[in-house]
Amino acid sequence: MHAKKFPTSILLAGALALLSIPCSAQTAEADGPTAVPMAATTPSTVAETKQQATADKHVSDAVGVVQRMLAEPRMKDLLLQAKGVFIVPSYGRAAVGIGASGGAGLLLTRRADGSWSDPAFYNIGGISAGAQIGAEGGAIAMVLNNDKAVSKFMQKNAFALNAEAGLTIVNWSKLAQGGIGNGDVVVWAGTKGLFGNLVAVGVSDIRFNQDLTNAYYHQNVAIGDALAGKYANAQADPLRQALASAH
Repeated sequence: MHAKKFPTSILLAGALALLSIPCSAQTAEADGPTAVPMAATTPSTVAETKQQATADKHVSDAVGVVQRMLAEPRMKDLLLQAKGVFIVPSYGRAAVGIGASGGAGLLLTRRADGSWSDPAFYNIGGISAGAQIGAEGGAIAMVLNNDKAVSKFMQKNAFALNAEAGLTIVNWSKLAQGGIGNGDVVVWAGTKGLFGNLVAVGVSDIRFNQDLTNAYYHQNVAIGDALAGKYANAQADPLRQALASAH
């Protein structure tokens, strides 16, 4: 009786030991391949999600900026004839942590059929009234009155909107007083007196933001393709509609 039971217990123990070995190996094999891709892909996924959220916020905030602009006398007429508009929802101190040194903005252009394009995104550096802006900040927008002004935004390298670039940049608060012509670009500020009594305003270090633009359309998008309608994001429809209401 004892001779039969002893080998049986040994066999059972051995079988359990053998069964435990492949379980551990299988777990290690399952954990190994999945852990490496997760560690490699998570940071970029998080970064893309943040970029998309930032782009969405800029577009949503820009709707309110356009509505404020349209409340200004004569602004509807200006936008009705405009070739494009560049909107920076938060410039200066209010933009810390959102854009570049000055802020982040978005460009929309008027298409041949009169409709407005989807946006392309940019970072903006300094403005000639920098001391005042650094103290206050706020929303700004630039109405592009001709193709010459729009063409400046078609380059990926840093560029400026000023006299040195062959453009006349006009302060909207002075234009609204009726004392000056429209110029190539009209700069509007949501904060009254932001540009003081300056007649001309210069804008420097504007750069195309490829990361924000890619995140917004979920793929690699060139400036011209975004503006030409090759890619679209329905989240921008309220902004396009707000601009189209200037008639």
